[in-house]
Amino acid sequence: MTDSIVKKVITTELAPKAIGPYSAGIDAGEFVFSSGQLGLDPISGDLVAGGVEAETQQALTNLKNVLEAGGSGLERVVKTTVFLRDIADFAKMNAVYATFFTSEPPARSAFQVGALPKGAAVEIEAVALKK
Repeated sequence: MTDSIVKKVITTELAPKAIGPYSAGIDAGEFVFSSGQLGLDPISGDLVAGGVEAETQQALTNLKNVLEAGGSGLERVVKTTVFLRDIADFAKMNAVYATFFTSEPPARSAFQVGALPKGAAVEIEAVALKK
């Protein structure tokens, strides 16, 4: 039996380069899987200034760009996972998040973690349907 689903790496200049041995996203049949996106400026590779709100805005913009490069989009997201350095930042993150998912938001989990790469305040990953 042959494998009918082909795994394809997703790249885009509109999202930061991977900071390790992973891909920004994977196109796998009817789904697009994103790696966790930090609030990194795609050009400089540095965290954006402004705290968890600015980082959430940039992380979700990066996520949007990865999904679109893979033939999907935020409106097709079925599940996100949000990792927070401090769960006390949940309300601030949530307020920005709500501006990206204005109707029929995806399922979501949110966790406080011990630390995130580059000292980030937030990281967001997603699974989306392809268009």
